[in-house]
Amino acid sequence: MRAPGLFSDTWQCAAHGTVHPLQPVVPPSVEALGVVVHRAQVPVWMPWPLPVGWLFTGVACAGDDRSGGRATAVACSGPGPLGGPGELLLIAEELGVGLGARYAGIDGPDPGPHLCMAKSPHAKVLAAGRPTPMWHVDGAPTDRAVFAGEARGLWLWAIAWPEQSGLLMYDELVLTDLREAGAEVDLLPCGALSPRILS
Repeated sequence: MRAPGLFSDTWQCAAHGTVHPLQPVVPPSVEALGVVVHRAQVPVWMPWPLPVGWLFTGVACAGDDRSGGRATAVACSGPGPLGGPGELLLIAEELGVGLGARYAGIDGPDPGPHLCMAKSPHAKVLAAGRPTPMWHVDGAPTDRAVFAGEARGLWLWAIAWPEQSGLLMYDELVLTDLREAGAEVDLLPCGALSPRILS
């Protein structure tokens, strides 16, 4: 990765050309979340309200100071639907950024070639008040369930660990764009930093 310089005003990758760099991940707090929300040019999706017993466990952003956040990832952790711990990562990104694919463990920047769209949607979420169909993403490692769809003209990814935690997606999950949330965000319960958002 090459930083902006004399010959280019964007971050450059030898393999992918212009890229949006992943910003350092900091421990989860309302303040850290506020920084990402303020910079984001894309939604910052969060299950709202959080499922019972779940906590906010991290946030990541891809983009630079000039262009702002072009992709966001929010991590939540709590009791899995079938027992044991569960984790959920929600990613919003512009086409070609690749943050969701990185967390999903698939090749390529976008889920399009991997979506199982021959059938009706596998799950639906309510994203900012709109029913949003989500499809399974093929080719992901077997330790996770990966869904993708489109919300507000951008990719929306939902990645759950372990795979059984993907059952959360069948419960009509309600997602809020935290850029539009009010003061109740100050009461968000925070947990320890999720190792999933660091990988």
